[in-house]
Amino acid sequence: MIFDSIRKKFVVLTPEEWVRQHVILWLINNKQMSPALMNVEKQLVLNGTKKRYDLVVFNSDGSVFLIVECKAPSVSISQDTFDQIARYNLITQAEYLMVTNGKKHYFCKMDFEGASYLFLESIPTYR
Repeated sequence: MIFDSIRKKFVVLTPEEWVRQHVILWLINNKQMSPALMNVEKQLVLNGTKKRYDLVVFNSDGSVFLIVECKAPSVSISQDTFDQIARYNLITQAEYLMVTNGKKHYFCKMDFEGASYLFLESIPTYR
């Protein structure tokens, strides 16, 4: 019983979690994003189906600045990965998207009027 309550406080370091933890550190150290504005693995409902995003960074007004989709290093980034984050963004309405497997990183800025995203070299430093 005690072990079960302790285990709930720890995160299992799967390959995908390893990528997410490194992304979080990179966002904090290189893009000046506050951990207080980050949200990890929260549920959202899309067309009646429960989904979980990997990481969201909020603006100070509560809108979503960035949504991140992390894959394990052994998983190739494909069109399906971009489709997945685009579906999540129908709900979150993030300004920026990031998709990574820890080896390859893709950054996009949303073009809501054109219903598309524009690829970037990186995401901007948090303002």
